[in-house]
Parts: sequence; C-alpha cells; structure tokens
Amino acid sequence: MNDIDIINSQFNTTLPLEITPELRAGFPSPAEEYLHDSLDFNRDLIKHPEATFYGRVTGDSMTDAGINDGDIAVIDKAREPHNGSIVVAFVNKEFTIKYLDTTHKDQGYIELRPANPKYKPIRIGPDDEFEVWGVVIFTIKPWN
Repeated sequence: MNDIDIINSQFNTTLPLEITPELRAGFPSPAEEYLHDSLDFNRDLIKHPEATFYGRVTGDSMTDAGINDGDIAVIDKAREPHNGSIVVAFVNKEFTIKYLDTTHKDQGYIELRPANPKYKPIRIGPDDEFEVWGVVIFTIKPWN
C-alpha cells in the first residue's frame, strides 16, 4: 500500500521561461523578439505554498488515472477533499494515493479506491488509523 514518498518542497525559486508571441509553421521572422518571463510555482500553480508538498509515486495502483510510477504528485494539504478527490492518505502508518470514496459514510466506513482493476479498494473503518493528508492537485511526469 505504500505508494507515495513525501518529498520536502520549497517554492521560493523562479525558473526562466521563454515565450514566443506565436508559433508559425513557416519561416520565422528574424525581427521577432522572444519575450522573457519566469515560471513561479507560487504565482502560477500553487495556491497554498505553505501547505503544498511533493510526493514521488511508486507502484501502479493509479495508472488508469494517469498517475504512474516515478511521477511527482503535488499535494495541497489546505484543499478540502471531497468524494472522488485523488488524495494522499495516511492509513495505519503508511501513505497511499487513491480516490476518496465517501458514498458509504452513512454505513460506517469509507473507501480508498485504486485506479487499476488489479487492486481492490481499501476499506477504512472506525478501528483504522486514517487521515486524509492532502489532495493531489496535479502531477509532474518524467519523459524518459
């Protein structure tokens, strides 16, 4: 079940980003200049930098959701989870990444659902140690 390792994160660095006014399929104009900007995770992608963490995904339990082994999940602990959210949960002393299914809450349990049919849902009852640690807001994928 341990399929995400939490990574320390710092969101105080900007990365250079070159943007062209438009991409043309013909010959480029030598007079056009590149616009220079920066990619700032705090400004552009992260709403709650003080509550946002990275996690490296291991395993294949979320492949049908497009989350694969080696991806880096960006996790927002300040975002409110809801039924169907992809969450990082702390279950019985282990982290896992799954869909949150609260449809059985009135029956005394919830489920963490994988996105791969070869795995079964994890049923969370009152005797389990359980916490939704954060909501996955997007993933970073290696292209290798």
